[in-house]
Amino acid sequence: MITVIGDQLYGRMENGESVREVVGNVVLTQGNVRITCSRAIQYLARNNAHLIGNVVITQDSLTILTDEGFYFGNEKRAYSDRGVKLDDKKVILTAGIGEYLFTPQQANFSRDVKLTDTLSVLTSARLTYFREIDKAIAVEQVNIIDTSGNIIKADSLINLRKEQITYAFYNVRVRNLRDNSLIMGEHLEDYREKGYSLVDVNPVFMQVDTVKNESDTIKAGVKDRKETDSLLQIDTLVIRSLVMESYRTDTSNQFIAKDSVRILRGGFASHNDYTIYYKDKETIVTNKVNDSAAVPVIWYDNSQMTGDSITIRLSDRRIDRVFINNNAFMISKSEINPRRYDQLTGKRVIMNFADNQLNKTEVYGNVLGIYFMYEEEEQNGLMKASSREAIIFFEERKVSQVNLYGDPNSEYHPENVVEGNEKSYTLPGFTLYEGRPTMENLFTKKIGKVF
Repeated sequence: MITVIGDQLYGRMENGESVREVVGNVVLTQGNVRITCSRAIQYLARNNAHLIGNVVITQDSLTILTDEGFYFGNEKRAYSDRGVKLDDKKVILTAGIGEYLFTPQQANFSRDVKLTDTLSVLTSARLTYFREIDKAIAVEQVNIIDTSGNIIKADSLINLRKEQITYAFYNVRVRNLRDNSLIMGEHLEDYREKGYSLVDVNPVFMQVDTVKNESDTIKAGVKDRKETDSLLQIDTLVIRSLVMESYRTDTSNQFIAKDSVRILRGGFASHNDYTIYYKDKETIVTNKVNDSAAVPVIWYDNSQMTGDSITIRLSDRRIDRVFINNNAFMISKSEINPRRYDQLTGKRVIMNFADNQLNKTEVYGNVLGIYFMYEEEEQNGLMKASSREAIIFFEERKVSQVNLYGDPNSEYHPENVVEGNEKSYTLPGFTLYEGRPTMENLFTKKIGKVF
């Protein structure tokens, strides 16, 4: 039963019910629940009280503040729709509407909910907070800003404060303010203490290099395709896969994409089964996952490259060098005749870039090459060549010079023999892959072979 004391007490009957009104320095108690306010109207039979003016509810370390509310003694429940603040020394929770159940220690808040602790600030339309187990369930317009520089948005979210674990569902957006990256998906698991995150439903990673203007800047929570398109139109790294993982430590920050991985950045694209992005080292590594698996494929401008392992080194988020190891194969389509492909194979290929353009390619080990010849853009047969090493120089996206080293050998095939027979001039392992990631097909098409 609620007990009430105050400066003034008035008794009356309302609709056959005994009502007690207490005014001035009002104190209500029930067990270890204590309530103070300016004025209280107590309904004796129902064991309820209407609390008015400077309401303060306490229980041990818990404090609830509101201008006006209700306390239901039989249920040990407090309610207010006049703005509520809850402080339990672990979190501060505010909202337009709040309900607190003392026995299960559960808060149900709605309308402009805000939960603040030492690690983050969470806002949502509705939130349930379980004090005993330090668990919060947020629904609708969920937004978390944490001290590590991350912003998480989602339709709904479960946060286990004690374990520092977060689960987010549907329309999930994770923005990192430090490196201007954005991860989108439909399901997120984040284990803060372990430094591990997982997105395993429709994950997409995006990282902007340069921003053209304010309207192009990544906003926390891309909500529609129009905004996504505006991000893709500037110099942005985009990675799509079936599963994405992130590992964070004091000394490293690595991002892993698994299964049907597609990468796009300007004129550079890739399709592979496994990619590791070392953010701190600005290095992307793609690997053939086993002997029977498909090789990683990368495209740059009019060239296609394959190999068992491909490493991409960035400098200031721009491609600096590409290393292709084991069974390296490079194919470049002619701009003059699309049926003709320059080809180059070797054990290892190193591609060097300057000002975001390929300027030199180095090939090491069992070099084989086929180069179609031109004189003032007139087709002039082809050259087959072999050596231990080779260096190819590029100017204005075209081969300008080829140097062969170590037992060089070459043979010329005239135009009248080559014309119409281009497909017969291919090196062992020649394969053209379709499904190159682009802005248009990044979210739909799969990899396959042309021939």
